[in-house]
Amino acid sequence: MVNQETKTPRERYRAQVRTEIKDRAWEQIATAGASALSLNAIAKQLGMSGPALYRYYAGRDELITELVRDAYRSLADAFRAASAWPGADVSTLASTLRTWALEDPQRYFLIYGTPVPGYHAPDDITAIASEIMAPILDAFAGLPSSDTAAAFDAHLEEHRDWADGHPAPAAALRRALTFWTRLHGALSLELAGHFTGMGFDPARFYAAELDELTAPRGGDAM
Repeated sequence: MVNQETKTPRERYRAQVRTEIKDRAWEQIATAGASALSLNAIAKQLGMSGPALYRYYAGRDELITELVRDAYRSLADAFRAASAWPGADVSTLASTLRTWALEDPQRYFLIYGTPVPGYHAPDDITAIASEIMAPILDAFAGLPSSDTAAAFDAHLEEHRDWADGHPAPAAALRRALTFWTRLHGALSLELAGHFTGMGFDPARFYAAELDELTAPRGGDAM
């Protein structure tokens, strides 16, 4: 990251305008969703012409990429910080994920909700996503595991590209993947309001899911 003090006034101004554009973009997303993002509407809010705004972002996809990259980086940094805490474990990461999601649901849905039609994220986004998964794999690799292998373990052993070279055994890969998908399922339903009116505490449901996901395994063959 370039130190602000080493930037020229022109560079600082450009960085400020790009930040303002992203702030307006988040406001639009919160109101109408990422698929309705309009650079012309943002330009109007900022008192500039459409062509002038395109000097800062070449198009909608470049702006979405910046927002997606910022969101992934924010979660990766939160996980890295949480992993550095003394005694950090799977529960620490689960708590960090839920806190991060509740702080900004629109940020969460941008990267874990319905894909934006016609948008394809660049390859470097995948690298940041791997940074998020790595501490989860570390945590599950350090937990005791059952001697009984699940049928899916053999499949994962042959399809582990998503783990980005992590040396965790297949059983740990499965448990990490199950952790990731089930907690995201609970969070997505909560943030979308699907638990509203059902009469239970979503935080307690999330905690119950975590307890089940981290319970010692005795013979979990599937």
